[in-house]
Amino acid sequence: MHKGDNTVEDGGVQVDADQELLQRQYELAQLDRSSRANWEMIKKLTVCGVAFLNDAYDMFAINIVAMILGFVYYNDATGSAQNTVPKKWDTLIKIAVQIGCLLGQLIMGRLGDKVGRTTVYSAGLMIAITTTIASAFSSSMVKGFNVFVVLFIWRVLLGFGIGSDYPLTATIVSEYASVHNRGKLMAAVFSFQGFGNVLAPIVSIIVLACFAQSVDRDVQNLDYVWRIIIGVGCIPGVSTLYWRLTMTDSERFRHVNDNELGASDESTTVDSESEKLLAQQTSTGSTSPAPSPEEPTADAAEVALVIPDEVQPRRVKTFTQYFSEWRHLKVLLGTSIAWFSLDVAFYGINLNSSIVIGAIGFAGDIKADRPSRYIIRNCLGNIIINILGSVPGYWISVFTIERLGRVRIQLLGFAALTVLYLILGFAYHQILNKSSGAFIFIFSLAQLFQNFGPNVTTFVIPGEVFPTRFRSTAHGISAAMGKLGAVVAQGGFLQLKDIGGKDEWINHLLQIFALFMLLGFFVTFWIPESKGKTLEEICDEREEYY
Repeated sequence: MHKGDNTVEDGGVQVDADQELLQRQYELAQLDRSSRANWEMIKKLTVCGVAFLNDAYDMFAINIVAMILGFVYYNDATGSAQNTVPKKWDTLIKIAVQIGCLLGQLIMGRLGDKVGRTTVYSAGLMIAITTTIASAFSSSMVKGFNVFVVLFIWRVLLGFGIGSDYPLTATIVSEYASVHNRGKLMAAVFSFQGFGNVLAPIVSIIVLACFAQSVDRDVQNLDYVWRIIIGVGCIPGVSTLYWRLTMTDSERFRHVNDNELGASDESTTVDSESEKLLAQQTSTGSTSPAPSPEEPTADAAEVALVIPDEVQPRRVKTFTQYFSEWRHLKVLLGTSIAWFSLDVAFYGINLNSSIVIGAIGFAGDIKADRPSRYIIRNCLGNIIINILGSVPGYWISVFTIERLGRVRIQLLGFAALTVLYLILGFAYHQILNKSSGAFIFIFSLAQLFQNFGPNVTTFVIPGEVFPTRFRSTAHGISAAMGKLGAVVAQGGFLQLKDIGGKDEWINHLLQIFALFMLLGFFVTFWIPESKGKTLEEICDEREEYY
């Protein structure tokens, strides 16, 4: 045995301590190169894409539902409070899903590594379907919670189910796709979120059109409308439930899961090395009888002594041990802080799109207009904003991510958003007073660079840059930090928007958002580029062991 060598020599026979690891990496590389489009891939991508369409619908339909609830429950209020949900209840129902998502991403992400990707993925969908239906039937209790508290509780649980989709979708797609299309497929799946953003106002317009006359006669008929809008959100999930239940875990995950026990058990490792040596000796014709316990042979004694002293068995690092090393921790911090920074602005704006629609004068008059007309105009405004900026941004990312790379797109997006939010923040009133068209253009450009930028890449990168045995957990932590940013934006910063008058502090909020974009830009430098590399190249599996 030579110092620093990984082999034990015995009569010309070599025992390679890393042979099993090298063989596994070779097999996974072969699997990566052999990935081709087939029915299983189409099924997985369809299920994952519909999941994000469904999630976006459930999350952003609350914009419209909150507006409708104002007409239903506050139609008799006086002054500026008429037809408007009070700020505390509006905030409560809008952050509910984000709170649930945060918990779901942490817990279900960890279970995805421990129990299995597809098992937890199916459980998350069943939770989401059940709680969506329950949300649609929310009502005030005779003694106890009002409708907003009940809706909040159900939407927190809904968010828990939705939260599982982020880490598990990312790991399922990344572990199944090949090196040449992994980023494109992950971005494409996530981009269905854009269609969900548009679907919510489209469904709302259709339902309102069906009830328009009865709603304008009696505004209380809107109570049916918001329940139907929420209830429709379970249809995409139900339509893919069977496929999700029949999905199987990736070869990568099964391979690591099957080998983890043997790699972490010292005695098993030493025994396997001895067995390997014995098998090799037998295959070369060495068939000496086994020595008696009383009189061991010299060769056997040498192997028994050398292997424990020189060949240290590989022991798997725990999650804490792995990320206690700065080179790994900085990657997790980079993905988490970048996602947090992005979501402060992303959800701060998108959960309150009615503010922007009202600012450009598109919403109408909440008191003078017929309820159906006012709500439909706001829905149309949502559709226009999403089609102009959000949806194109998603798909530009899809078609450029394999050429430009993940890190470059993220840096470009954060840099552009910093500049655009500074322009909107410092010239907010001047732009609105001179030209609402100019405001729409700049705002749409910001929406485009959110999605042709960090909104897509913060989802893709954590699905690639962490080891298989920690991938779902680490992605869940990164995503949960994003949802924490959404809660901070909605529950904290946006409570300041009416300082000095209605929506008078929005310009300062945009300036704050610009600072978060700058923070996201700088922490992106902690993240490695994963374009064109296999998952095994990005995360050298040898670093997972002592």
